[in-house]
Amino acid sequence: MKLSLDLVREWMEEHAGPAMTPGGGDEERDLTISGLATYQPYDGILALKMALAGFMRQIMQESVSFDPSQMVITSGATPAMEILSFCLADPGNAFLVPSPYYPGWDRDIKWRTGIELIPVPCRSTDNFNISITALEIAYNQAKKRGVRVRGVLISNPSNPTGSFVPKQTLRDLLDFATEKNIHLISDEVFAGSTFGSGEFVSVAEVVNELEDFDRGRVHIIYGLSKDLSLAGFRVGVIYSYNESIVEAAAKIARFSSVSTPTQRLLVDMLSDQKFISNYLKVNRERLRKAYNLLVDALKQVGIECFKSSGGFYCWADMSKFIRSYSEKGERSLWDRLLEEAKVNVTPGSSCHCIEPGWFRCCFTTLREQDIPVVVERLRRITDGHKSNR
Repeated sequence: MKLSLDLVREWMEEHAGPAMTPGGGDEERDLTISGLATYQPYDGILALKMALAGFMRQIMQESVSFDPSQMVITSGATPAMEILSFCLADPGNAFLVPSPYYPGWDRDIKWRTGIELIPVPCRSTDNFNISITALEIAYNQAKKRGVRVRGVLISNPSNPTGSFVPKQTLRDLLDFATEKNIHLISDEVFAGSTFGSGEFVSVAEVVNELEDFDRGRVHIIYGLSKDLSLAGFRVGVIYSYNESIVEAAAKIARFSSVSTPTQRLLVDMLSDQKFISNYLKVNRERLRKAYNLLVDALKQVGIECFKSSGGFYCWADMSKFIRSYSEKGERSLWDRLLEEAKVNVTPGSSCHCIEPGWFRCCFTTLREQDIPVVVERLRRITDGHKSNR
């Protein structure tokens, strides 16, 4: 493999950026090129794990530290979720998932693992907060069907509602997982994309505060697609307090590894504290502005939104514009939004929302000058509904 590595080095020194070919003597440059072009650990190089541990601490909670040895790096958060699922459950087992939940999980988790996802409805009257009572009922119903529940899966901040999971609820979830001898998976890919008045609390903070607790049942999914706008880099993270899970996931990561040049570039980026601090500050300001612009615009056409605190979405209540209070009525409105108004939103039924008429609207794809266009297009639907009535 190293017979002609000198030719690669010459090309990279001429064409690649300084992050790929730093200065130094011939021996140092040879080591750098060799480290980029030859096999490296499939679960991520140590330098990137250390950089990610520092970044996660910065955005989640300064008082909580993350151990690079408990981390497995994958080619995106989607593979991270699938690999972790393979490690935690067998085909036919199930995860309890408070709903509404991210519709992509039906693909990411179920398609190849054979794991069942059991939606546990959360209601608007409870601000879509997770109910331990509802989890208990769903667990017992699954048990009666002969389905083995292996864990509870949550997103925090929530996708699609944008709410934070309260600290006490996280404690209750850990108690529930302990009582049932199951796992808790917390998807925290929007941890750094917060803009509301509330305070985001990572499950890592709660775990850190607990004594005499089996940490091995807690796992965090993270990635750089959202908080750093690096979807094309394909970098996800499994952070687990369970050594056996980390070991197993590291082996499966052979099929989902991130290219070494990408990892090296990210080490430099994440180590640039001036850039990272400025990025997080500006990004949060832009998220807040974009969210408020869309929420205010939706109000102009009579659409109210759930109060979000993080993520990329407005959770909009359009129930008064559906002709029948049912999933069919919701789908009919979605068709009209798409075909007549040319506005593409996600219907709540795709998120397993039990209440018809809620829609997930992404505000990070819109420019400020797009907002008036969206308003006028939506007005065709809302005014048309008033006329029909």
